[in-house]
Amino acid sequence: MNFSDIFKSSFLENVTAVTAFDMVLALLLAFGLGLFIFFVYKKTYSGVMCSAGFGVTLVALTMITTLLIMAVTSNVVLSLGMVGALSIVRFRTAIKEPLDIAFLFWSIAAGIVLAAGMIPLAVFGSVMIGVVLLVFVNRKAMMHPYIIVLSCDNADAEKEAVSFIKNNTKKCIIKSKTARKGLVELNAEVSLSGDNTDFINELTDKPGVNSAVLVSFNGDYQG
Repeated sequence: MNFSDIFKSSFLENVTAVTAFDMVLALLLAFGLGLFIFFVYKKTYSGVMCSAGFGVTLVALTMITTLLIMAVTSNVVLSLGMVGALSIVRFRTAIKEPLDIAFLFWSIAAGIVLAAGMIPLAVFGSVMIGVVLLVFVNRKAMMHPYIIVLSCDNADAEKEAVSFIKNNTKKCIIKSKTARKGLVELNAEVSLSGDNTDFINELTDKPGVNSAVLVSFNGDYQG
């Protein structure tokens, strides 16, 4: 028996160390945790439209990571080969939201911990992370951040309009102001006490107010 025979024999024996039951159980649990991560992502998304493709990616990433780690832990030689193969992989998709990075790492971590056999840690840790994200991200969303773009004829109309806005909102902060002859433009950050935006209609009826635009934003405005 030469070195090649020993290598092949050890390789085959170690590959069969993972039973079919363990594989099915791990992948089913990974699928369940991936769906939970996808659910939290949908509930905490603050953009205009939730990306279904990114949500499916979270589920698939959890299952792929589980599959990969199970293969790596079952064979030392295979793990070295996968390290070399994965070192040439490059991900060129830009991540625009910082919170999306947290979801990607969450999916990878859940798959790794699950494949390592620490099922209670994977489940309990995912539940705790989901609760934290649901509480803090949704709490920020409930603050109702908006930007009002206001156009007035003169300074008197501006003062009256700003006073009216402050009386109908919880918070009003002037972020920028542009003044030209016969025109004053304001950008104000406001927080509403509810979902009622009818005061914008009344604002446009004020003398000297040309237009008023209410725009929702994510609270990351740099003023």
